[in-house]
Amino acid sequence: MPTQTLRGQTTAGATMPALTTVGAVVLSMGDRPTELAKALDTLLAQEGVDLDVVLVGNGWEPRGLPDGVRTVHLPENVGIPEGRNVGAREVRGEILFFYDDDAFLPTTDVLARLAAEYALDDRVAVVQPRGCDPDGRPTPRRWVPRLRAEQGGAGGEVVVFWEGVCTIRRAAFESVGGWPGHFWYGHEGIDLAFRLVDAGWRLLYRPDVVVNHPATQPTRHAVYYRMNARNRVWVAKRNLPHPVAEVYVGVWSAITVARVRDREKLGVWFHGLREGVRTDAGPRRPMSWRTAWRLTRAGRPPVV
Repeated sequence: MPTQTLRGQTTAGATMPALTTVGAVVLSMGDRPTELAKALDTLLAQEGVDLDVVLVGNGWEPRGLPDGVRTVHLPENVGIPEGRNVGAREVRGEILFFYDDDAFLPTTDVLARLAAEYALDDRVAVVQPRGCDPDGRPTPRRWVPRLRAEQGGAGGEVVVFWEGVCTIRRAAFESVGGWPGHFWYGHEGIDLAFRLVDAGWRLLYRPDVVVNHPATQPTRHAVYYRMNARNRVWVAKRNLPHPVAEVYVGVWSAITVARVRDREKLGVWFHGLREGVRTDAGPRRPMSWRTAWRLTRAGRPPVV
């Protein structure tokens, strides 16, 4: 067998299939140095793809990183979705890989297996792997883009995805405007998923491809209750037709009251709800009723 020496060339002069170009965006505030080192080591060990890596220092100036990692320094923390947008603009690659800095890749073929899906269907916009806690803790429900989450859920086409570790076709990502940068934290994935599905793109889930990520709770963030509420309203205002938008907000308000028994936390949540109603959510492009029906048939009606 001839050995590959340059992308697309062999020692015998024959042409080999070009490697898929993957641009990995790692967002970090520099507060998890041990986890970040493992994340980068396992990322740089990936095989079978042409990889470019950009680490965005979100309010942190990156230093002491391994060769092969380019950096962007943001003097101030601009939030998760906008930090990812910055990285996407800087990184090279037809497939974007968004990768939390406390995750790691347990095998060297994770990216190649995910990237292979894009060659099979040019309508595929997202391929999400299965997230597993490395210490065996239960997988958070929000990581599984299925109603039935047992054993990681079934693979195949989905209409939502987990944004913590995912691949996205650059052309699709850019065609719908990328992440909603002003969201700061929370629900940026559902906002992007709604826009991709409405534009006719397909989202896939590959539970047979595993990535490791600590099973953390979103409530650990001080801004969780406020931004959870505000961004729910913004998702509705940006993406849902009337009266579906109003039903969506009403249903989630009822669910929150039933789940959260702490009066102080509920007060913060309803403050965020009012903020969402009163403030600008960004461009409004309500999905078609055909898209709403597609979500409903997939078990994800846009009212919950």
